Amino acid sequence: MFDGLTERLSGVFDRLGGRGVLSEKDVDEALREVRVALLEADVALPVVKDFISKAKEAASGEAVIRSVKPADQVVKIVYDGLVDMLGGEVPTGLNLALNPPSVILMAGLQGSGKTTTTGKLALRLSKIERKKVLVASLDTRRPAAMEQLAMLAKQVEVESLPIVAGQSAADIAKRALTAAKLGGYDVLILDTAGRTTLDEAMMSEAAEIARIAQPSETLLVADSLTGQDAVRTAKAFHERLPLTGLILTRADGDGRGGAALSMRHVTGLPIKFLGAGEKIDALDVFDARRVAGRILGQGDVVALVEKAAQDLDVAEAERMAKKLAKGQFDLNDLAAQLNQMQKMGGMQGIMGLLPGVQKVKKQIAESGVDDSVFRRQQAIIGSMTKLERKKPDILAASRKRRIAAGAGVDVAEVNRLLKQHRQMADMFKAMSKDGGKGMARMAQMMGGGDMSRLKAMGGGKMAAPDQNSAGGLGGLPGLPGLPGSGGGGDAKPNLLSGLGGLPPGFNPFKK
Repeated sequence: MFDGLTERLSGVFDRLGGRGVLSEKDVDEALREVRVALLEADVALPVVKDFISKAKEAASGEAVIRSVKPADQVVKIVYDGLVDMLGGEVPTGLNLALNPPSVILMAGLQGSGKTTTTGKLALRLSKIERKKVLVASLDTRRPAAMEQLAMLAKQVEVESLPIVAGQSAADIAKRALTAAKLGGYDVLILDTAGRTTLDEAMMSEAAEIARIAQPSETLLVADSLTGQDAVRTAKAFHERLPLTGLILTRADGDGRGGAALSMRHVTGLPIKFLGAGEKIDALDVFDARRVAGRILGQGDVVALVEKAAQDLDVAEAERMAKKLAKGQFDLNDLAAQLNQMQKMGGMQGIMGLLPGVQKVKKQIAESGVDDSVFRRQQAIIGSMTKLERKKPDILAASRKRRIAAGAGVDVAEVNRLLKQHRQMADMFKAMSKDGGKGMARMAQMMGGGDMSRLKAMGGGKMAAPDQNSAGGLGGLPGLPGLPGSGGGGDAKPNLLSGLGGLPPGFNPFKK
Protein backbone atom coordinates (compact mmCIF):
# COMPACT_ATOMS: atom_id res chain seq x y z
CA MET A 1 0.00 0.00 0.00
CA PHE A 2 2.86 2.38 0.76
CA ASP A 3 5.15 1.37 -2.13
CA GLY A 4 4.72 4.64 -4.05
CA LEU A 5 5.38 6.77 -0.98
CA THR A 6 8.37 4.62 0.03
CA GLU A 7 9.91 5.02 -3.42
CA ARG A 8 9.51 8.81 -3.38
CA LEU A 9 10.88 9.23 0.15
CA SER A 10 13.81 6.87 -0.55
CA GLY A 11 14.77 9.04 -3.52
CA VAL A 12 14.69 12.19 -1.35
CA PHE A 13 16.84 10.65 1.40
CA ASP A 14 19.32 9.10 -1.05
CA ARG A 15 19.97 12.53 -2.55
CA LEU A 16 20.46 13.99 0.93
CA GLY A 17 22.80 11.17 1.91
CA GLY A 18 25.06 11.95 -1.04
CA ARG A 19 25.92 15.33 0.45
CA GLY A 20 28.42 15.58 3.27
CA VAL A 21 27.10 18.85 4.68
CA LEU A 22 23.53 20.17 4.54
CA SER A 23 22.47 23.79 4.43
CA GLU A 24 19.11 25.09 5.64
CA LYS A 25 18.14 25.39 1.99
CA ASP A 26 18.84 21.66 1.46
CA VAL A 27 16.66 20.72 4.45
CA ASP A 28 13.81 22.99 3.25
CA GLU A 29 14.03 21.50 -0.23
CA ALA A 30 13.92 17.96 1.18
CA LEU A 31 10.85 18.75 3.32
CA ARG A 32 9.17 20.32 0.30
CA GLU A 33 9.68 17.06 -1.62
CA VAL A 34 8.35 15.09 1.37
CA ARG A 35 5.27 17.33 1.32
CA VAL A 36 4.66 16.58 -2.38
CA ALA A 37 5.20 12.85 -1.76
CA LEU A 38 2.59 12.84 1.04
CA LEU A 39 0.06 14.75 -1.08
CA GLU A 40 0.60 12.31 -3.97
CA ALA A 41 -0.04 9.47 -1.51
CA ASP A 42 -3.53 10.96 -0.95
CA VAL A 43 -2.83 12.19 2.58
CA ALA A 44 -5.33 14.89 3.64
CA LEU A 45 -4.02 18.46 3.17
CA PRO A 46 -4.50 19.57 6.82
CA VAL A 47 -2.55 16.49 7.95
CA VAL A 48 0.32 17.26 5.55
CA LYS A 49 0.45 20.92 6.66
CA ASP A 50 0.62 19.93 10.32
CA PHE A 51 3.28 17.28 9.58
CA ILE A 52 5.52 19.67 7.62
CA SER A 53 5.21 22.48 10.18
CA LYS A 54 6.32 20.13 12.99
CA ALA A 55 9.12 18.72 10.85
CA LYS A 56 10.38 22.21 9.96
CA GLU A 57 10.40 23.17 13.62
CA ALA A 58 12.37 20.03 14.52
CA ALA A 59 14.79 20.46 11.59
CA SER A 60 15.53 24.13 12.21
CA GLY A 61 18.66 25.18 14.03
CA GLU A 62 22.27 24.09 14.13
CA ALA A 63 21.63 20.63 15.67
CA VAL A 64 20.59 19.05 12.37
CA ILE A 65 22.85 20.95 10.00
CA ARG A 66 26.01 20.50 12.07
CA SER A 67 25.36 16.88 13.11
CA VAL A 68 27.76 14.12 12.04
CA LYS A 69 25.17 12.59 9.70
CA PRO A 70 22.69 15.36 8.87
CA ALA A 71 20.78 13.20 6.35
CA ASP A 72 20.11 10.60 9.06
CA GLN A 73 18.81 13.35 11.34
CA VAL A 74 16.32 14.43 8.65
CA VAL A 75 15.20 10.79 8.21
CA LYS A 76 14.72 10.52 11.97
CA ILE A 77 12.60 13.69 12.01
CA VAL A 78 10.41 12.32 9.20
CA TYR A 79 10.17 8.95 10.98
CA ASP A 80 9.11 10.59 14.27
CA GLY A 81 6.55 12.69 12.36
CA LEU A 82 5.10 9.59 10.67
CA VAL A 83 4.84 7.76 13.99
CA ASP A 84 3.03 10.74 15.51
CA MET A 85 0.73 10.99 12.48
CA LEU A 86 -0.10 7.27 12.59
CA GLY A 87 -0.95 7.20 16.29
CA GLY A 88 2.09 7.36 18.53
CA GLU A 89 4.71 5.02 19.93
CA VAL A 90 2.49 2.50 21.76
CA PRO A 91 -0.05 0.35 19.83
CA THR A 92 -3.62 0.65 21.12
CA GLY A 93 -5.03 -2.77 22.00
CA LEU A 94 -8.62 -3.86 22.48
CA ASN A 95 -10.31 -2.62 25.62
CA LEU A 96 -12.05 -5.73 26.92
CA ALA A 97 -14.40 -5.37 29.89
CA LEU A 98 -13.35 -6.79 33.27
CA ASN A 99 -16.72 -8.50 33.67
CA PRO A 100 -17.39 -10.79 30.70
CA PRO A 101 -18.86 -10.93 28.19
CA SER A 102 -17.06 -8.01 26.49
CA VAL A 103 -19.14 -6.81 23.55
CA ILE A 104 -17.41 -5.68 20.35
CA LEU A 105 -19.66 -3.90 17.84
CA MET A 106 -18.51 -3.95 14.20
CA ALA A 107 -19.78 -1.09 12.01
CA GLY A 108 -19.07 0.10 8.47
CA LEU A 109 -20.34 0.47 4.93
CA GLN A 110 -21.33 -2.51 2.81
CA GLY A 111 -18.38 -4.05 0.98
CA SER A 112 -15.76 -2.80 3.43
CA GLY A 113 -15.14 -6.34 4.72
CA LYS A 114 -17.00 -6.25 8.06
CA THR A 115 -18.12 -9.88 8.12
CA THR A 116 -14.75 -11.29 7.03
CA THR A 117 -12.98 -9.03 9.55
CA THR A 118 -15.35 -10.27 12.26
CA GLY A 119 -14.17 -13.82 11.49
CA LYS A 120 -10.52 -12.73 11.51
CA LEU A 121 -10.92 -10.93 14.84
CA ALA A 122 -12.71 -13.93 16.35
CA LEU A 123 -9.81 -16.17 15.28
CA ARG A 124 -7.25 -13.78 16.78
CA LEU A 125 -9.11 -13.54 20.10
CA SER A 126 -9.66 -17.28 20.39
CA LYS A 127 -6.24 -18.53 19.23
CA ILE A 128 -3.84 -15.82 20.41
CA GLU A 129 -5.64 -14.30 23.42
CA ARG A 130 -7.32 -17.58 24.44
CA LYS A 131 -10.80 -16.08 24.78
CA LYS A 132 -14.07 -17.95 24.43
CA VAL A 133 -15.78 -16.10 21.57
CA LEU A 134 -19.36 -15.93 20.30
CA VAL A 135 -20.19 -14.15 17.03
CA ALA A 136 -23.63 -12.95 15.94
CA SER A 137 -24.78 -11.42 12.65
CA LEU A 138 -27.29 -8.55 12.92
CA ASP A 139 -27.41 -8.06 9.14
CA THR A 140 -31.04 -8.87 8.33
CA ARG A 141 -30.94 -7.23 4.89
CA ARG A 142 -28.00 -8.60 2.87
CA PRO A 143 -28.80 -12.05 1.45
CA ALA A 144 -26.88 -14.88 3.15
CA ALA A 145 -25.00 -12.46 5.46
CA MET A 146 -25.86 -14.56 8.52
CA GLU A 147 -24.92 -17.78 6.77
CA GLN A 148 -21.59 -16.25 5.72
CA LEU A 149 -20.69 -15.40 9.32
CA ALA A 150 -21.79 -18.86 10.49
CA MET A 151 -19.46 -20.48 7.93
CA LEU A 152 -16.56 -18.21 8.95
CA ALA A 153 -17.21 -19.07 12.62
CA LYS A 154 -17.05 -22.77 11.78
CA GLN A 155 -13.80 -22.21 9.84
CA VAL A 156 -12.10 -20.44 12.77
CA GLU A 157 -13.64 -22.85 15.30
CA VAL A 158 -15.70 -20.39 17.36
CA GLU A 159 -19.41 -20.47 18.17
CA SER A 160 -21.98 -18.47 16.20
CA LEU A 161 -25.47 -17.49 17.36
CA PRO A 162 -28.11 -19.81 15.82
CA ILE A 163 -30.07 -18.10 13.03
CA VAL A 164 -33.74 -17.40 13.72
CA ALA A 165 -35.59 -16.11 10.66
CA GLY A 166 -37.74 -12.97 10.93
CA GLN A 167 -36.07 -11.38 13.97
CA SER A 168 -35.10 -7.70 13.94
CA ALA A 169 -31.49 -6.61 14.52
CA ALA A 170 -32.35 -5.30 18.02
CA ASP A 171 -33.99 -8.61 19.01
CA ILE A 172 -30.98 -10.59 17.72
CA ALA A 173 -28.67 -8.34 19.79
CA LYS A 174 -30.73 -9.04 22.95
CA ARG A 175 -30.72 -12.79 22.23
CA ALA A 176 -26.95 -12.74 21.60
CA LEU A 177 -26.31 -10.96 24.92
CA THR A 178 -28.39 -13.53 26.81
CA ALA A 179 -26.65 -16.44 25.04
CA ALA A 180 -23.19 -14.96 25.78
CA LYS A 181 -23.97 -14.57 29.48
CA LEU A 182 -25.53 -18.02 29.87
CA GLY A 183 -22.78 -19.71 27.83
CA GLY A 184 -19.91 -18.15 29.81
CA TYR A 185 -18.36 -16.43 26.78
CA ASP A 186 -15.53 -13.93 27.26
CA VAL A 187 -16.22 -11.95 24.08
CA LEU A 188 -19.34 -11.35 21.97
CA ILE A 189 -18.76 -9.84 18.51
CA LEU A 190 -21.81 -8.25 16.86
CA ASP A 191 -21.63 -7.83 13.08
CA THR A 192 -24.02 -5.02 12.11
CA ALA A 193 -25.61 -4.36 8.72
CA GLY A 194 -23.91 -2.09 6.20
CA ARG A 195 -25.23 0.14 3.44
CA THR A 196 -23.79 1.31 0.16
CA THR A 197 -23.98 4.89 1.52
CA LEU A 198 -24.51 6.51 4.90
CA ASP A 199 -28.22 6.95 5.63
CA GLU A 200 -30.39 7.84 8.59
CA ALA A 201 -32.02 4.39 8.94
CA MET A 202 -28.62 2.69 9.11
CA MET A 203 -27.23 5.09 11.72
CA SER A 204 -30.40 4.88 13.85
CA GLU A 205 -30.27 1.06 13.82
CA ALA A 206 -26.57 1.06 14.78
CA ALA A 207 -27.23 3.57 17.60
CA GLU A 208 -30.12 1.42 18.91
CA ILE A 209 -27.92 -1.72 18.92
CA ALA A 210 -25.16 0.21 20.75
CA ARG A 211 -27.71 1.32 23.37
CA ILE A 212 -28.86 -2.29 23.93
CA ALA A 213 -25.43 -3.97 23.87
CA GLN A 214 -23.37 -1.30 25.69
CA PRO A 215 -20.21 -2.40 23.80
CA SER A 216 -16.75 -1.99 25.33
CA GLU A 217 -15.40 -1.55 21.78
CA THR A 218 -17.16 -0.05 18.74
CA LEU A 219 -14.91 -0.62 15.74
CA LEU A 220 -15.39 0.93 12.32
CA VAL A 221 -14.24 -1.29 9.46
CA ALA A 222 -13.09 0.89 6.55
CA ASP A 223 -11.69 0.00 3.13
CA SER A 224 -8.24 1.58 2.78
CA LEU A 225 -8.49 1.51 -1.03
CA THR A 226 -11.22 4.19 -0.92
CA GLY A 227 -8.65 6.76 0.26
CA GLN A 228 -10.08 9.97 1.66
CA ASP A 229 -13.64 8.58 1.31
CA ALA A 230 -12.74 6.17 4.13
CA VAL A 231 -11.70 9.15 6.28
CA ARG A 232 -14.97 10.98 5.56
CA THR A 233 -16.95 7.81 6.35
CA ALA A 234 -15.13 7.45 9.69
CA LYS A 235 -15.84 11.07 10.55
CA ALA A 236 -19.56 10.72 9.72
CA PHE A 237 -19.87 7.49 11.75
CA HIS A 238 -18.06 9.00 14.73
CA GLU A 239 -20.49 11.92 14.84
CA ARG A 240 -23.44 9.52 15.32
CA LEU A 241 -21.83 6.48 16.97
CA PRO A 242 -19.29 6.56 19.81
CA LEU A 243 -16.50 4.75 17.92
CA THR A 244 -13.47 3.55 19.90
CA GLY A 245 -11.19 2.43 17.07
CA LEU A 246 -10.71 1.60 13.41
CA ILE A 247 -9.81 -1.47 11.35
CA LEU A 248 -8.46 -0.82 7.86
CA THR A 249 -9.04 -3.63 5.36
CA ARG A 250 -7.21 -4.37 2.08
CA ALA A 251 -3.97 -2.87 3.36
CA ASP A 252 -2.18 -5.28 0.99
CA GLY A 253 -3.80 -3.60 -2.02
CA ASP A 254 -2.29 -1.06 -4.39
CA GLY A 255 -3.96 1.99 -2.81
CA ARG A 256 -1.80 4.99 -2.01
CA GLY A 257 -1.97 4.76 1.77
CA GLY A 258 -3.58 8.15 2.34
CA ALA A 259 -6.42 6.72 4.42
CA ALA A 260 -4.08 5.10 6.96
CA LEU A 261 -1.92 8.22 7.24
CA SER A 262 -4.86 10.62 7.62
CA MET A 263 -7.31 8.58 9.69
CA ARG A 264 -5.87 9.18 13.18
CA HIS A 265 -5.31 12.91 12.67
CA VAL A 266 -8.78 13.62 11.21
CA THR A 267 -10.91 11.39 13.46
CA GLY A 268 -8.79 11.26 16.62
CA LEU A 269 -9.43 7.48 16.70
CA PRO A 270 -6.67 4.86 16.88
CA ILE A 271 -6.20 2.33 14.07
CA LYS A 272 -6.22 -0.99 15.93
CA PHE A 273 -5.82 -3.57 13.17
CA LEU A 274 -4.88 -3.86 9.49
CA GLY A 275 -6.43 -6.45 7.21
CA ALA A 276 -3.34 -7.62 5.33
CA GLY A 277 -4.73 -10.26 2.96
CA GLU A 278 -7.60 -12.55 2.05
CA LYS A 279 -6.60 -15.42 4.33
CA ILE A 280 -8.58 -15.74 7.55
CA ASP A 281 -5.48 -15.19 9.71
CA ALA A 282 -4.37 -12.06 7.79
CA LEU A 283 -5.15 -9.51 10.51
CA ASP A 284 -2.20 -7.57 11.95
CA VAL A 285 -2.07 -5.39 15.05
CA PHE A 286 -1.43 -1.81 13.89
CA ASP A 287 1.90 -0.54 15.20
CA ALA A 288 2.78 3.01 14.09
CA ARG A 289 6.53 2.45 14.57
CA ARG A 290 6.61 -0.62 12.37
CA VAL A 291 4.43 0.94 9.66
CA ALA A 292 6.63 4.07 9.65
CA GLY A 293 9.70 1.82 9.33
CA ARG A 294 8.18 0.11 6.28
CA ILE A 295 7.31 3.47 4.69
CA LEU A 296 10.94 4.57 5.07
CA GLY A 297 12.17 1.35 3.46
CA GLN A 298 13.50 -0.13 6.71
CA GLY A 299 11.29 -3.23 6.53
CA ASP A 300 9.68 -4.88 9.53
CA VAL A 301 12.06 -7.44 11.00
CA VAL A 302 9.87 -7.96 14.08
CA ALA A 303 6.88 -8.95 11.94
CA LEU A 304 9.05 -11.35 9.93
CA VAL A 305 10.33 -13.12 13.06
CA GLU A 306 6.77 -13.24 14.48
CA LYS A 307 5.54 -14.80 11.23
CA ALA A 308 8.30 -17.41 11.30
CA ALA A 309 7.61 -18.27 14.94
CA GLN A 310 3.85 -18.44 14.35
CA ASP A 311 4.11 -20.79 11.37
CA LEU A 312 6.94 -22.89 12.81
CA ASP A 313 6.28 -26.55 13.42
CA VAL A 314 8.59 -27.16 16.43
CA ALA A 315 8.64 -30.94 16.05
CA GLU A 316 9.49 -30.65 12.35
CA ALA A 317 12.23 -28.09 13.09
CA GLU A 318 13.79 -30.41 15.70
CA ARG A 319 13.67 -33.35 13.27
CA MET A 320 15.30 -31.21 10.57
CA ALA A 321 18.03 -30.00 12.98
CA LYS A 322 18.92 -33.59 13.92
CA LYS A 323 19.16 -34.61 10.26
CA LEU A 324 21.32 -31.60 9.37
CA ALA A 325 23.62 -32.34 12.33
CA LYS A 326 24.28 -35.73 10.70
CA GLY A 327 24.87 -34.06 7.33
CA GLN A 328 21.65 -35.46 5.83
CA PHE A 329 19.54 -33.28 3.53
CA ASP A 330 17.21 -34.92 1.00
CA LEU A 331 14.55 -33.53 -1.33
CA ASN A 332 11.86 -34.00 1.34
CA ASP A 333 13.76 -31.47 3.47
CA LEU A 334 14.02 -29.07 0.53
CA ALA A 335 10.26 -29.40 -0.05
CA ALA A 336 9.64 -28.69 3.67
CA GLN A 337 11.65 -25.48 3.38
CA LEU A 338 9.74 -24.39 0.28
CA ASN A 339 6.43 -25.08 2.06
CA GLN A 340 7.59 -23.10 5.10
CA MET A 341 8.44 -20.16 2.88
CA GLN A 342 5.02 -20.24 1.21
CA LYS A 343 3.36 -20.31 4.65
CA MET A 344 5.21 -17.12 5.54
CA GLY A 345 3.70 -15.33 2.53
CA GLY A 346 6.05 -16.48 -0.19
CA MET A 347 9.02 -14.56 -1.49
CA GLN A 348 7.04 -11.34 -1.97
CA GLY A 349 5.70 -11.47 1.59
CA ILE A 350 9.18 -12.02 3.05
CA MET A 351 10.82 -9.40 0.82
CA GLY A 352 8.27 -6.77 1.86
CA LEU A 353 9.45 -7.12 5.47
CA LEU A 354 13.20 -7.10 4.84
CA PRO A 355 15.12 -3.82 5.22
CA GLY A 356 16.60 -2.24 2.10
CA VAL A 357 14.69 -4.39 -0.41
CA GLN A 358 12.99 -1.32 -1.94
CA LYS A 359 16.39 -0.22 -3.25
CA VAL A 360 16.84 -3.44 -5.22
CA LYS A 361 13.20 -3.81 -6.25
CA LYS A 362 14.04 -3.12 -9.88
CA GLN A 363 16.79 -5.77 -9.82
CA ILE A 364 14.34 -8.28 -8.31
CA ALA A 365 11.84 -7.60 -11.12
CA GLU A 366 14.54 -7.90 -13.81
CA SER A 367 15.92 -11.13 -12.33
CA GLY A 368 12.63 -12.93 -12.93
CA VAL A 369 12.87 -14.54 -9.48
CA ASP A 370 9.40 -14.72 -7.98
CA ASP A 371 7.06 -17.12 -6.20
CA SER A 372 6.28 -18.98 -9.44
CA VAL A 373 9.89 -20.29 -9.47
CA PHE A 374 9.41 -21.85 -6.02
CA ARG A 375 5.97 -23.21 -6.92
CA ARG A 376 7.49 -24.97 -9.95
CA GLN A 377 10.18 -26.42 -7.69
CA GLN A 378 7.46 -27.72 -5.37
CA ALA A 379 5.69 -29.25 -8.38
CA ILE A 380 8.92 -30.98 -9.50
CA ILE A 381 9.49 -32.53 -6.05
CA GLY A 382 5.80 -33.47 -5.87
CA SER A 383 6.15 -35.40 -9.15
CA MET A 384 8.82 -37.67 -7.67
CA THR A 385 8.27 -40.96 -5.88
CA LYS A 386 9.14 -41.33 -2.18
CA LEU A 387 12.30 -43.24 -3.09
CA GLU A 388 13.40 -40.59 -5.61
CA ARG A 389 13.00 -37.83 -3.02
CA LYS A 390 15.03 -39.81 -0.51
CA LYS A 391 17.72 -40.88 -3.00
CA PRO A 392 17.93 -38.31 -5.82
CA ASP A 393 21.09 -40.03 -7.15
CA ILE A 394 18.89 -42.71 -8.78
CA LEU A 395 17.31 -40.14 -11.10
CA ALA A 396 18.34 -41.24 -14.59
CA ALA A 397 17.31 -39.45 -17.81
CA SER A 398 14.06 -41.42 -18.21
CA ARG A 399 12.98 -40.63 -14.64
CA LYS A 400 13.79 -36.94 -15.15
CA ARG A 401 11.64 -36.84 -18.31
CA ARG A 402 8.73 -38.40 -16.40
CA ILE A 403 9.11 -35.91 -13.51
CA ALA A 404 9.33 -32.94 -15.92
CA ALA A 405 6.17 -34.08 -17.72
CA GLY A 406 4.35 -34.53 -14.42
CA ALA A 407 5.36 -31.05 -13.19
CA GLY A 408 4.77 -29.34 -16.54
CA VAL A 409 8.35 -28.05 -16.83
CA ASP A 410 11.44 -28.68 -18.96
CA VAL A 411 14.02 -31.32 -18.02
CA ALA A 412 16.50 -28.44 -17.65
CA GLU A 413 14.50 -27.13 -14.68
CA VAL A 414 14.62 -30.55 -13.04
CA ASN A 415 18.39 -30.60 -13.51
CA ARG A 416 18.74 -27.11 -12.00
CA LEU A 417 16.75 -28.13 -8.94
CA LEU A 418 18.85 -31.28 -8.48
CA LYS A 419 22.07 -29.26 -8.83
CA GLN A 420 20.79 -26.77 -6.27
CA HIS A 421 19.89 -29.58 -3.87
CA ARG A 422 23.29 -31.24 -4.38
CA GLN A 423 25.11 -28.02 -3.47
CA MET A 424 22.99 -27.55 -0.34
CA ALA A 425 23.42 -31.19 0.69
CA ASP A 426 27.22 -30.96 0.21
CA MET A 427 27.30 -27.82 2.32
CA PHE A 428 25.41 -29.43 5.21
CA LYS A 429 27.59 -32.54 4.99
CA ALA A 430 30.74 -30.42 5.22
CA MET A 431 29.28 -28.47 8.14
CA SER A 432 28.54 -31.67 10.10
CA LYS A 433 32.21 -32.70 10.13
CA ASP A 434 35.01 -31.64 12.56
CA GLY A 435 33.08 -32.74 15.63
CA GLY A 436 30.28 -30.26 15.12
CA LYS A 437 32.54 -27.24 14.63
CA GLY A 438 31.19 -26.85 11.11
CA MET A 439 27.60 -26.73 12.46
CA ALA A 440 28.67 -24.05 14.92
CA ARG A 441 30.06 -22.05 12.01
CA MET A 442 26.76 -22.54 10.17
CA ALA A 443 24.79 -21.34 13.22
CA GLN A 444 27.04 -18.28 13.30
CA MET A 445 26.31 -17.76 9.60
CA MET A 446 22.58 -18.10 10.17
CA GLY A 447 22.60 -15.72 13.10
CA GLY A 448 25.33 -13.63 11.53
CA GLY A 449 23.15 -10.54 11.46
CA ASP A 450 24.58 -7.95 13.82
CA MET A 451 21.65 -7.22 16.14
CA SER A 452 23.37 -4.02 17.19
CA ARG A 453 22.10 -2.71 13.85
CA LEU A 454 18.61 -2.84 15.32
CA LYS A 455 19.76 -0.90 18.36
CA ALA A 456 21.40 1.63 16.06
CA MET A 457 17.99 2.68 14.79
CA GLY A 458 17.64 6.39 15.47
CA GLY A 459 13.97 6.45 16.35
CA GLY A 460 13.46 3.55 13.98
CA LYS A 461 16.18 4.33 11.44
CA MET A 462 18.21 1.23 10.65
CA ALA A 463 21.71 1.35 9.24
CA ALA A 464 21.48 0.88 5.48
CA PRO A 465 22.11 -2.70 4.39
CA ASP A 466 24.31 -3.72 1.51
CA GLN A 467 22.71 -2.85 -1.83
CA ASN A 468 22.92 -6.44 -3.09
CA SER A 469 21.88 -8.20 0.06
CA ALA A 470 19.07 -8.30 2.54
CA GLY A 471 21.40 -9.76 5.12
CA GLY A 472 21.64 -8.63 8.69
CA LEU A 473 18.62 -10.63 9.78
CA GLY A 474 19.37 -13.55 12.04
CA GLY A 475 18.42 -17.02 10.90
CA LEU A 476 14.71 -17.69 11.22
CA PRO A 477 13.52 -20.85 12.95
CA GLY A 478 12.95 -23.75 10.60
CA LEU A 479 14.65 -21.97 7.68
CA PRO A 480 18.34 -22.96 7.72
CA GLY A 481 18.81 -21.97 4.08
CA LEU A 482 16.05 -20.95 1.74
CA PRO A 483 16.53 -22.22 -1.80
CA GLY A 484 16.72 -19.73 -4.60
CA SER A 485 19.18 -17.22 -3.22
CA GLY A 486 22.02 -16.23 -5.47
CA GLY A 487 25.51 -14.92 -5.05
CA GLY A 488 28.77 -14.40 -6.82
CA GLY A 489 29.73 -12.79 -10.13
CA ASP A 490 26.83 -13.07 -12.56
CA ALA A 491 24.36 -14.34 -9.99
CA LYS A 492 21.01 -12.87 -9.19
CA PRO A 493 20.97 -10.48 -6.18
CA ASN A 494 21.60 -12.43 -2.99
CA LEU A 495 18.30 -11.33 -1.50
CA LEU A 496 17.82 -14.11 1.02
CA SER A 497 21.31 -14.23 2.43
CA GLY A 498 20.15 -13.15 5.87
CA LEU A 499 17.84 -16.15 6.11
CA GLY A 500 20.60 -18.73 6.20
CA GLY A 501 23.88 -18.79 4.28
CA LEU A 502 24.42 -20.62 1.02
CA PRO A 503 27.83 -21.23 -0.57
CA PRO A 504 29.49 -18.25 -2.30
CA GLY A 505 28.90 -18.27 -6.04
CA PHE A 506 25.86 -20.54 -5.67
CA ASN A 507 23.32 -19.64 -8.38
CA PRO A 508 20.44 -22.08 -9.01
CA PHE A 509 19.03 -19.90 -11.79
CA LYS A 510 22.15 -19.96 -13.96
CA LYS A 511 21.62 -22.22 -16.96
